[in-house]
Amino acid sequence: MSAPLRTDSAARRRPATVASAQVATTSVLTVGVIGAGRVGATLGAALAAAGHRVVAASGASGASRARLALLLPTVPRRSATEVARAATDLLLVAVPDDALTEVVAALAADGALRPGQVIAHTSGAHGLAVLAPASAAGARPLALHPAMTFAGTPDDLGRLPGISYGVTAPADLRPLAARLVVDLGGVPEWIAEADRPLYHAALAHGANHLVTLVNEAADRLRDAGVGQPEKVLAPLLRAALENALRLGDDALTGPVSRGDAGTVRRHLAQLAATAPESVEPYLVLARRTADRAVAAGRLRPGDVAPLLGVLDDYRSGVAA
Repeated sequence: MSAPLRTDSAARRRPATVASAQVATTSVLTVGVIGAGRVGATLGAALAAAGHRVVAASGASGASRARLALLLPTVPRRSATEVARAATDLLLVAVPDDALTEVVAALAADGALRPGQVIAHTSGAHGLAVLAPASAAGARPLALHPAMTFAGTPDDLGRLPGISYGVTAPADLRPLAARLVVDLGGVPEWIAEADRPLYHAALAHGANHLVTLVNEAADRLRDAGVGQPEKVLAPLLRAALENALRLGDDALTGPVSRGDAGTVRRHLAQLAATAPESVEPYLVLARRTADRAVAAGRLRPGDVAPLLGVLDDYRSGVAA
């Protein structure tokens, strides 16, 4: 059994499933979670909090068992096949992208899936094609990706309200998909099957590479003698992110957007001497920043050539 079902007025007003007579005929779905990673455990806990019955979950590693104990303490841990058979309405498959094909194929081969059962994966990179073996078994495919980073702690539940979910679903399953996203406190973004890789690349480029970039900046501040770089970076980066989201390329500032080729040259010389591994990322990002600054009218045409000359010198190894 999962945590006690919610009995507030919102739960009582929840309409019956409208996606298909094959799915569920009541407002409460019987749910199983395969993969008690950070995403699976969090979404399972959120579905339980929304009033659904999370009846089983799988997770073999010590970290997965710890997350289940923390986020779904009353849900029994079972094998993936047992979870699939227990999840009569919704099977949530939250495994790494590269493992998804094998997991779905194994469930179908074991006869663990049934007609009308909804099988939803949480991969951003995949759409419905990866669920083809499940569809062949009569299950209903759904791609349901939360656009959020997770730590696998109860704090994640507080970050869910208002986030977007990249959803790909057959037309007849869209109402149920929308309802699930609302139950999770989110907003659906409908992504075409062919656009899933681009959608996921955009999120990874923005979020994952942001973490790398912030840590690179913190490391170089430490090299410069700053004892607590996070205190220096926090207000600057928060303002930069807020401005970028609000103003787009008009938020560009700094030496590249001003065409200060001499400053950029000094940056590169110091990086080459202190942290040569940071030179190539700086060059790539500076060149892309210059391209965007030119397109946005932030960088004057007369200042472009000297700046690009500095970047090209370092790319070709001409600069000392």
